[in-house]
Amino acid sequence: MTSSDRSATRPFRFGVQTRGISTAREWTETARRAEDRGYSCLTMPDHLDDQLAPVPALMAAAAVTSTLRVGALVWDNDYKHPLVLAKELATMDVLSEGRLEIGLGAGWMIADYEQSGIPYDSAKVRIDRFVEGLHIIKGLMADEPYSFTGEHYTITGHNGTPKPIQKPCPPVLIGGGGKRVLSIAAREADIVGINATMSAGVVGPDAFLTMTAAAVDDKVDIVRAVAGDRWADIELNVRAFLVNITDDPDAAAAGIASMIGVEQSMVEETPFALVGPPSKIAEDLLARRERWGFSYIIVGSEDIDSFAPVVEALAGH
Repeated sequence: MTSSDRSATRPFRFGVQTRGISTAREWTETARRAEDRGYSCLTMPDHLDDQLAPVPALMAAAAVTSTLRVGALVWDNDYKHPLVLAKELATMDVLSEGRLEIGLGAGWMIADYEQSGIPYDSAKVRIDRFVEGLHIIKGLMADEPYSFTGEHYTITGHNGTPKPIQKPCPPVLIGGGGKRVLSIAAREADIVGINATMSAGVVGPDAFLTMTAAAVDDKVDIVRAVAGDRWADIELNVRAFLVNITDDPDAAAAGIASMIGVEQSMVEETPFALVGPPSKIAEDLLARRERWGFSYIIVGSEDIDSFAPVVEALAGH
């Protein structure tokens, strides 16, 4: 697959996934710095461990910026009833003046469920519930009262308010690593994130095996096949977990490979890693957009400044 299969090459944009921030000053400075460096969106996880809560934190980030978009990567459908989450999301879109992105997922991290007492149901049940939640959130963003009857949720004539500024709904991001979730994303999402496969419930060696270039070929092919006529309208996203801005990419790739227990060639070829000086990374991103269609790249908040030259070179192009 190459980007020539798409009706047009989608311009690059870049996001920042935050972690390890716990004070108001550091949080607002991070948001302002991301906007100043040209990043498009600030995202954060939705876990129950040592992190800020996404809704108030992202709203605080929106309040101190003017163009920066905000969203969770991703909200876990199991943590809130979708009607409640829909109201919070629509409120965020209104108060940010249309800068919300809705990242939504079925939940995967076992520790969250064990510590909270929320049942960690089978992947099938969690994904079934997530699909119902997704339909409810979209339905409640519409202008008319909405009803829904499913196996897990029932909504009766509820006219969700406020209504979002972005119509008919803020853009929806769904990330997946397995065939079923990728297929759902291909049918339902505006932004499809290509992820590792996290069926084990933790990040480990099995996940790394699903991050190879060949594995990504297969994942993107699933999205393209299921999307059909929607393919050209989908923005493809990848979260680069392994970023090292360095003038010695060979040594850096070797070090990462040793750390995670894979061959160096895997680190050099996977789109989940960005290693080298800004000029090389820019070339790699252009090649990966041509091969896979990735145009929305997210890096960690620790990389905001070092990665900024790449953003300056490619954003909007």
